[in-house]
Amino acid sequence: MADFDLNACAALVERGDPVRFRAAMAAPVPARAVLFPLYAFNIEVARAPWVTGEPMIAQMRLQWWRDALAEIAEGGVVKRHEVVTPLALAIRAEDVPALDRLVAARERDISGERFADEAALWSYLEATAGGLIEVAARRLGGGTAMAASAGRALGLVNWLMAVPALRAAGRQPLPEGADIAALAREGLVAFDVVGRGLPGLTASARGAFLPLAGFRGVLRRAARDVAAVEEDRLEPGPFAARLRLALTAATGRLW
Repeated sequence: MADFDLNACAALVERGDPVRFRAAMAAPVPARAVLFPLYAFNIEVARAPWVTGEPMIAQMRLQWWRDALAEIAEGGVVKRHEVVTPLALAIRAEDVPALDRLVAARERDISGERFADEAALWSYLEATAGGLIEVAARRLGGGTAMAASAGRALGLVNWLMAVPALRAAGRQPLPEGADIAALAREGLVAFDVVGRGLPGLTASARGAFLPLAGFRGVLRRAARDVAAVEEDRLEPGPFAARLRLALTAATGRLW
């Protein structure tokens, strides 16, 4: 992989997803060649439904990424692109189904329709956050059995922190009558599954799960203070988040 490809992905992640950027930088250096292309891909897909007010154009953007994944799965020449090219080198054909499900799940962001129920929300989080972690874990050497739990935990953290912005954009981010405290408690259960399994992984494999570091407190806060979600008081302080990331990277324990 050319350095400029990886650097372009890293720069995109640094601008668009600072949490995952710091997590990738805390992972072993060889792991970054997997994490940065995956995280850059995730940014491009996640923002596709938001960069235009035309649903058809947004759908075309997502389809472009599904086509790119199909090229990777075929194992032939892929289109020259600052993210697709390094992604094709970072993943294998067996990883494509999970990433394709991730793209498909993002189609609901085009309409922004309310989730039918909490099960639909969990499915979305597992396909998006969980799918990304699944592929990263497989490429980095282990932990795929924890990917769904990790996706539920991290996906819920990010989703709850985004609720005020989503509402401001005219979206309905939670199912009708959603019990936020109960969702947060379920997220904590998933978080603890990852916490128990993380010490048994190699340092490289733990790199797939480092984005969760420092966010257990967000779910605890949501569970005991539901108003914090709507009032945008969930996000942890930057110093505390960085410290917990450093501790997780150094000790293998999920702080």
